[in-house]
Amino acid sequence: MEMKGFGFINMSSVFVIFLVCVCGCGLAEARECTNAVYASKNETLKNMVLSHYHLTPSDDDSARLKLHPRKMLREEDGYEWSVMYRKMKTSGGGPGAPGGLLKEVSLHDVRLDPTSQHGKAQQTNLEYLLMLDSDNLLWNFRKTAGLETPGEPYDATSSWEASTSELRGHFVGHYLSASAMMWASTHNDTLKEKMSGIVSSLSLCQKEIGSGYLSAFPTEEFDRVEAHTPVWVPYYTIHKILAGLLDQYTLAGSDQAFSMMKWMVEYFYKRVQNVISKYSIAKHYLSLDAESGGMNDILYKLYAITGDTKHLLLAHLFDKPCFLGLLAVQADDISYFHANTHIAIVIGAQKRYEVTGDPLYKEMGIFFMDIVNSSHSYATGGTSVGEHWNEPKRLGTTLESDNEESCTTYSMLKVSRDLFRWTKETAYADYYERALTNGVLGIQRGTEPGVMIYFLPLGRGQSKSVSYYGWGSPFGHFWCCYGTGIESFSKLGDSIYFEEEGETPGLYIIQYISSLLDWKSGQVVLNQTVGNINSWDLYLRITLTFSSTKGTGKSSIVNLRMPIWTDSDGAKAALNGRNLHPSAPGSFLPIPNKWSHGDTVTLELPISLRTEAIKDDRAEYASVQAILYGPVLLAAHTSGNWDIQTKSTNLSDWITPIPSSYNNYLVSFSQEFENSTFALANLNQSIELDNFLDAGTVAAVHATFRLILDDLSTKDFKAQDAIGKSVMLELFDLPGKVLGHQVKDENLVIADSSSSKENIVFRLVPGLDGKSASVSLESESDKGCFVYSSELEINAALKLGCSSKSSNDGFKQAASFVMKSGISQYHPISFVAQGKHRNFLLQPLSSFMDETYTVYLNITTI
Repeated sequence: MEMKGFGFINMSSVFVIFLVCVCGCGLAEARECTNAVYASKNETLKNMVLSHYHLTPSDDDSARLKLHPRKMLREEDGYEWSVMYRKMKTSGGGPGAPGGLLKEVSLHDVRLDPTSQHGKAQQTNLEYLLMLDSDNLLWNFRKTAGLETPGEPYDATSSWEASTSELRGHFVGHYLSASAMMWASTHNDTLKEKMSGIVSSLSLCQKEIGSGYLSAFPTEEFDRVEAHTPVWVPYYTIHKILAGLLDQYTLAGSDQAFSMMKWMVEYFYKRVQNVISKYSIAKHYLSLDAESGGMNDILYKLYAITGDTKHLLLAHLFDKPCFLGLLAVQADDISYFHANTHIAIVIGAQKRYEVTGDPLYKEMGIFFMDIVNSSHSYATGGTSVGEHWNEPKRLGTTLESDNEESCTTYSMLKVSRDLFRWTKETAYADYYERALTNGVLGIQRGTEPGVMIYFLPLGRGQSKSVSYYGWGSPFGHFWCCYGTGIESFSKLGDSIYFEEEGETPGLYIIQYISSLLDWKSGQVVLNQTVGNINSWDLYLRITLTFSSTKGTGKSSIVNLRMPIWTDSDGAKAALNGRNLHPSAPGSFLPIPNKWSHGDTVTLELPISLRTEAIKDDRAEYASVQAILYGPVLLAAHTSGNWDIQTKSTNLSDWITPIPSSYNNYLVSFSQEFENSTFALANLNQSIELDNFLDAGTVAAVHATFRLILDDLSTKDFKAQDAIGKSVMLELFDLPGKVLGHQVKDENLVIADSSSSKENIVFRLVPGLDGKSASVSLESESDKGCFVYSSELEINAALKLGCSSKSSNDGFKQAASFVMKSGISQYHPISFVAQGKHRNFLLQPLSSFMDETYTVYLNITTI
């Protein structure tokens, strides 16, 4: 969703108007296109674009003629409409819906493993959907309809659903979609009752208004759109409501929602007809200069159900010729366009291909994906900076806090999903996996319902908590990215499996996500179990177990994706223990069989580390690289340092996995005083007391240490087992750096673990205060000297105090700590990378919450 823009600067280009928009981050120059291609005096350019653009789909003029301007038209306007129509349409309007497309598997037939990362994310989202109050969501709709308004609006100052927001109602549309998807994914009865009640209440609002119009804001916003006076993006909101109603129909079987949708569309058909009849089609197109969501997409979907040519024509009137024309002539020229505005237009164009078969629209989608992926995508699979596309292959200077608007990733997944269904090319499935894994799963803050981000920061030393918007709150924000977020986490099962119809049905498994599939056309139930990826086992292990209630299933072919990131050397596949020959990466492994109860397929895919240069063709950015482990993007725990200098191009020489057992050695030390709990922590290279905070924070990282003992052979090690032993205390986010001390009463220091052991080894002893739960840290080299806090307060320095004070009760308390398991923990995918000035702890970007991180590192070989 584009933040509100002001003012237009007309340029001579046929395609574009440059917008100077005022947004929260300051003035930014953004590129937008007007749809008034027809006004261009450059006939060659205009004809080139328009020859590839088709206003209507068939020779049946009945729907078009209902919109044909009749009265109060200038002669040239009438000529423009009729001549343009006849020049632009293809003969017959295309061959009809194309065949051979893979079929979507219904969410009703897929169940995620609740213990998996995806299952937990889905459950977190379900909890949020159930938390939201129906009356509060409906408040603005009822107010607009003149009905009683129980509850209260979500009226926080920054809420996009506030009663004064010009975008109010958009989230409710998303909620209708998300709840329908979530119900299909879980069949949660409470959610079904809740969403059905919302649909019924919205129906009462629509009936009270009486025209078919339905929104949380009055029609006056559309008057302003058509008068080209400032207003946010009302068509964007209408698209969300229409999409929500359609999803309630297709996924939840609500005939009421479908009737409401058709009545809404009839209202807007008449509204657009009125604009064109009074003025011209160009006047209508000028109304679309702002973000209009996926109006074309949802109307093409409606046409696919109704077959009503009015719906098809109206869908096409919400296409943007100025942008699709660029794609039609394959002009790599999307820089400075608002990303999510135009990705939605492409999704609609893709749907047009599916309902009309016009091959041009297929080529548009393929070309668009190619240029975004090759020139404008980050290692996450995401795109955009400050919501816009930058210059192609110039991403090195775009790394900041406002990268990758979450909505754009949601939308690009739709683009890639459709392209895969059309082509069966694994490149699109690989992209889907990358963007889902790295660009979607990490936008939730752990398992906190209703806490998500707008942007995914990719700059040096960034944090999700301090991007332009930071983390949202369950009831206070309702950004566009909250809407797409609740949809994303409601449909995590929609792109794992695809079907190929035919005498011998086929199943394509393109995502390896633990789940259960009721494959009806194959007459089997398939249980996909995926082992958790970790850094010490260099394989992704998948097991497919088949069962059937009808005995032997139908003959079919199961196709397993061989990801581009794996290696055929070392890959293993077997059917009921019989070895199969794995296919090459970037292809599918087909397994034909007449599936029987108990059949098992196993697949082991080698995983390795690799670097990937940022998409920037300038020589000075060649060293800016991301590190990936299979499909997982790693980020370094760092507040800004990013230099890695190595003598080897072999990553295993300077990146090493962290063993799973290391979590047993993570500890935190705390002290309590009055009502406060303080933790021993590294604060800006100084060892001090800090507030004791929860996991997922920077403070938690800085207050976590790894015990390094000479003997690590103890099985089932617990921190208390280290009492009486000599240890070094390695800083969690600074591998290779440990606590050290100087002379007595001097502050503790941070030292290299490889330096002299004289001042960096401590003995863990029972606490000097005599309490059973406490420990003290005695210097190994200076017996009788202990680490103590100079004051029991935040930012108090930690020092080494010796025996002259040991008999003082205050000193004994100050030198005693409660030792517990580390607040932070190593992720199962954790590595240490040797840096130029320091080492880096690498963990999946998706696992970070408030911690600071750096995604791209400056890697040079000497």
